[in-house]
Amino acid sequence: MGTEQNKQLASEFFARLTANDLAGALALVADDATWWIPGKPGAMPVAGVHTKPRITRVIQTMVEQLKTGLRMTVKSAIAEGDRVALEVESLGELRNGRVYNQEYHVLMTIRDGKISAVREYLDTQHAFAVWFQP
Repeated sequence: MGTEQNKQLASEFFARLTANDLAGALALVADDATWWIPGKPGAMPVAGVHTKPRITRVIQTMVEQLKTGLRMTVKSAIAEGDRVALEVESLGELRNGRVYNQEYHVLMTIRDGKISAVREYLDTQHAFAVWFQP
């Protein structure tokens, strides 16, 4: 795939999440994909490297806690070779009334038309405060 197709695939992943199409979004991810989230594993429950089944559970758990889903807006994307770098913003209200408004830098690697690796950079303090803090 060329760089434009890779950017389209990466953007489509977030469009499907926004449409609450988790199965469709995950269909774009390779079965052996890895997904890295920053933070200290002891302090941030979702920090570390995850397999596709594990990141699926993380996303499902998030969706279950949201009132109407998570709007994911791709603000920009650049690609070189098999990698796509995206600036993304999310917005969603949790059932407990907290608002999750996160900004991300996401680096995706594309292999054979599927997302094979993700490195997700985000404000871990905001994520912890909204999702995990009592």
